[in-house]
Amino acid sequence: MHELSWIDDTAALPATRRALGAASAAPGLLCAGGRLTTQRLEEAYRHGVFPWYSQGQPVLWWTPDPRMVLPVADFKLSRSLAKTLRRFVADDDNEIRVDHDTYRVIGACAQVPREGQDGTWIVPAMVRAYCNWHDEGRVHSFETWIDGKLAGGLYGVGIGRMFFGESMFSWRTDASKIALAALVAFCRAHGITMIDCQQHTSHLASFGAREIPRAAFEAHLRDVLDAPEPKRWTYDRALWARLGFNPEPARGALSL
Repeated sequence: MHELSWIDDTAALPATRRALGAASAAPGLLCAGGRLTTQRLEEAYRHGVFPWYSQGQPVLWWTPDPRMVLPVADFKLSRSLAKTLRRFVADDDNEIRVDHDTYRVIGACAQVPREGQDGTWIVPAMVRAYCNWHDEGRVHSFETWIDGKLAGGLYGVGIGRMFFGESMFSWRTDASKIALAALVAFCRAHGITMIDCQQHTSHLASFGAREIPRAAFEAHLRDVLDAPEPKRWTYDRALWARLGFNPEPARGALSL
């Protein structure tokens, strides 16, 4: 069994094989310490490592095995969600925006507890770090706007042809699901075949997410991280066709 490694800002991250195993109290924990600089985040995500810790703790770096991912080809669009999307698209006052209000999206997500936990996991230092990384073009938000107001969304990290999902929120029913569906449509259109979900949740599993071995996840990263990135992070209503339904509004359709 490996012991937990401690790092400072000058040390490289340990090899992911050094992460604590299933028999430990914190399986997948790789190391602790250092700051959330954009340089460190870039290094971490390129190795399939992400930060996750609580207020008052040092930065904890994780690389779970297995890894929860959503293959975009396997995305499950339920009948109820498809119906919701048609109503959403039919109203001209509703739209998907990308990177329009990312700071606000991250702040809203910071108020949402992770599934199975009481408190938020996005501590203030993480909010600042990912906002800074957004300023450098790495962090992107997919936002659901209803009647001209932000209703929900998600944010994550885009590197090459890979999207690392971070968190989502809803202020209106199904608003985060609409944003996730838009992300999947965008990924299908731009050759991004997998969305990282980090850890298992029943909510994500209901959309088709599943666990794969860490080795398979890292092999996928090696194939896609240096591929050309999408030239523009924008959303066009024509992308809804990537989910297999006609995005044109139905005659007499009702607004959401």
